[in-house]
Amino acid sequence: MSSATAPILITGAAQRVGLHCARRMLEDGQPVIATYRTERPGVQVLRDLGATMLFADFSSEAGILAFIDQLKQHTNQLRAIVHNASAWLAETPGDEAAAFSAMFGVHMLAPYLINLHCADLLQRSVPADIVHISDDVTRKGSSKHIAYCATKAGLESLTLSFAAKYAPAIKVNGIAPALLLFNPADDATYRAKALAKSALGIEPGSEVIYQSLRYLLDNPYVTGTTLSLNGGRHIK
Repeated sequence: MSSATAPILITGAAQRVGLHCARRMLEDGQPVIATYRTERPGVQVLRDLGATMLFADFSSEAGILAFIDQLKQHTNQLRAIVHNASAWLAETPGDEAAAFSAMFGVHMLAPYLINLHCADLLQRSVPADIVHISDDVTRKGSSKHIAYCATKAGLESLTLSFAAKYAPAIKVNGIAPALLLFNPADDATYRAKALAKSALGIEPGSEVIYQSLRYLLDNPYVTGTTLSLNGGRHIK
C-alpha cells in the first residue's frame, strides 16, 4: 500500500462534522476508515461511498484496545488519524464522576492509546498526521460544563506532547471550534444569543472543519499547533 492510498482514520463519523469530513475525504478520492458507536443513517451513507466502517466503544480501556486490534486487521498503514469522537454529558449531582470518567475516556484515553499503539501505522506513510478536535471552550473554561472542558483541554495538552514525541515523522495538531451547527430543536432566542458571542456572527457549518483539516494535512511546516476556529469570539 502506497502513502497515496493509505487511509485516513476519522473517529466519530456517524453524524454532523465527522460525517461531513469523511464524505469530503471520500469525494476527494481519499480512502477513509471511520468509527461509529451507534448505527445512524450516516454510517450507511459512508459505507455506500466506500468507507470502511468500524464499530468502536471508547468508554473503556478494553473497548479502545479492542478497536485498535480491529483497526490493525484492516490496514497496516495510515495517512492520518483525526480524533473527532466526542461526548457531551450532563454533570448531574451524584453522577459527576461517571460523566467525567466517560468524557475522559472519549476525549483523552482513546486518543492517547490510539496514538501510542498506531504510531507504527502512521510511520509507514510520508507525510503522516494526527489531528485532535478539541473545543474553543478550553480558552476560558466553563462553570457549567467543567468535566467536558477539562477533558477537551487535556486533549490539547496531548497535542503538544505527541507533537514533541513524534516529530519529525508525524505532525500532530489540533482544531478548537466554537459554534459550528445548531440543532434542529434550538429556538430563535437561543440561536440569536449564540451568534452574538462571535465577531462574525454566523453559523459556519461543518465545511470550515474540513478546510482546517486540509490545511493541517497539506502544510508540511505546522506541528504542535491548535487552530482556533471561533469566528472571533476572543475579540468580542
